[in-house]
Formats: sequence, structure tokens, C-alpha cells
Amino acid sequence: MILISSCLAGLKVRYNGTDSLDERIQQLVLENKAVTVCPELMGGFSTPREPAEIVGGDGEDVLAGKARVVEKSGSDVTELYLKGAYATLQKALELGATKVILKEYSPSCGSVMIYNGDFNGTKLVGVGVTTALLRRNNIEVFSEEDFFSDIK
Repeated sequence: MILISSCLAGLKVRYNGTDSLDERIQQLVLENKAVTVCPELMGGFSTPREPAEIVGGDGEDVLAGKARVVEKSGSDVTELYLKGAYATLQKALELGATKVILKEYSPSCGSVMIYNGDFNGTKLVGVGVTTALLRRNNIEVFSEEDFFSDIK
């Protein structure tokens, strides 16, 4: 079983109430080959919500207590991101998922790139909080951008 970001399957759960539909990924759900998850909703957020970015590093640094996740207004929401990451890990373990497809650039889900924490649209190399936790637990994480090329 594969876990995938809910927004990639067309669910309107992104911070701004939209989705990031990828029809190839949606098809995996329709064929019962994948189950959707949204770490932010599992952490306690609602939709819509304020945009958030990691300040002071990436998801690995958040797990180590060296960085935090903040909303654009400055509110520290690190604990909710950690709660969502651990809930996603639990779901992956329950389902025996060994592969996860998550939304690139997200402070939860980014697997190669995330936003830099300045809310100016600049990206940097790094991973989101959920991706970091899943990888620490030997679960492969892909973005929607690289999943289909990596599984060939």
C-alpha cells in the first residue's frame, strides 16, 4: 500500500483550500492501491489555514529541536506539525506502507525542496517534518514530481 498526500488526489485540503491534483496519483487511489493522508489536518489544522514555513532549517532540524514551523503571522505551530508527522507515521506503519508520495515544497511533505522561511517564494534544498520522520523510520518518500520516474 502507498500513502499519498490528500491534495494530490484532488481533495481540497491545502492551506488555501485548494488541491494539487495529479491525475496519475488520483488513479492509484481509485484503484485502491493508495490511501490519502494530510499531515496538517492530522496534526489539528483546518482548511483554510495560514501559510506556514520552516524557519531555521528543515524538517530534520525541526525533529532535532533546532528549527521551528511558523505561520506567516509569526505564530509558532511546530507542535501541530510534529503531531501530524507522528500521526502519518502511525498510519504508514498500520498499513504497512513502504512508499509515500507527498507534496513537494510543503513544510510537512517536501521531499527535496521546501520554502526558505521568509514567505517570499524562495525555495531551498530540504525536507518537510513528515518526510524527515518517515525517512528516519525507513519509509521511502517521493514527491509527485519524481515518484513515477523513480519506480521504473
